[in-house]
Amino acid sequence: MAAGRGTRLGKISGTIPKVLIEVNGKSLLRHAVEECTAFGFDDIIVNVHHLAVMVEEEIVRLRKDGFRITVSDERDELLETGGGLFNARNFFSKEPFLLCNADTLASMDLSAMYSYHLQKGGLATLAVRKRPGKRHFLVNTEGRLRGWINKSTGERIVAGEEDETLEEIAFSGRHIISPEIFRHMSEGIYTMTAVYLHLADSHIINTYPDDGLYWFNVGTPEDLEAARNYFTNRV
Repeated sequence: MAAGRGTRLGKISGTIPKVLIEVNGKSLLRHAVEECTAFGFDDIIVNVHHLAVMVEEEIVRLRKDGFRITVSDERDELLETGGGLFNARNFFSKEPFLLCNADTLASMDLSAMYSYHLQKGGLATLAVRKRPGKRHFLVNTEGRLRGWINKSTGERIVAGEEDETLEEIAFSGRHIISPEIFRHMSEGIYTMTAVYLHLADSHIINTYPDDGLYWFNVGTPEDLEAARNYFTNRV
C-alpha cells in the first residue's frame, strides 16, 4: 500500500510522495520492498496515486536492482486499502499473501507470522503491538479480532457479544490474508479495517503479536523525526 497522500505530513508530502521520504538513506518504499523480499515475499504489487510518476520512477530503480514489482494504478481515484486491494485481486494466486503498509517501518519475523497464519487458519492474520495510540483493535483472550475503538471520538464497534473480555491493541500495518477474502469484497472506496470488522463475527480474523525491536508509522513530521533519530543513533 503506497498510494496515500500523506496529508498529516503537511508541506513535506506536497512535493514528494510519502513513500519516497527517506529514512536512513532509503525511501520508505525501498525499506518495505527489502523487508518483504527478505522473508520470501518477492513478487510484489504496489498501488500508486499521489504523485504517481515519482513513485513509478522509484519502482524503475528498484526493478534495476532486481526486485520484481508490478504497479496497480489508482491515479484516477484513491481507493483506500480495501478498495485498493480488491482492485489488484487478479494479481494474487490461491496462496495466502502479505499486505504491507509502505509508510511503516518495522522489524518483525514475517516468515513466522506466515507460518502462524497457515497453522491457525482464518481469513486473515493481523500483526498487532502494544503501543500508545488513539485507534485500537479489540481482541479476545484467544487473539481473535472482535472490534475496534477510537479513543479520541469514543466510537466503539464490537462484533458479537459485548460480554467478552476484550483487550485493546494497536495494528502494525502488516496482514497475512487468504485469497478467499475477495469473495466478501467488492469494488469501492473503503478500508481493510471496515472489511475485517464486517466479517469478524462470522469469520475468523486472528492477530499475531509483533514483538520486533522497532516500529514506526511515518505519518507526521514528529513521527518522521523519531524514525530518523532512531536509525541515526542505532548501534
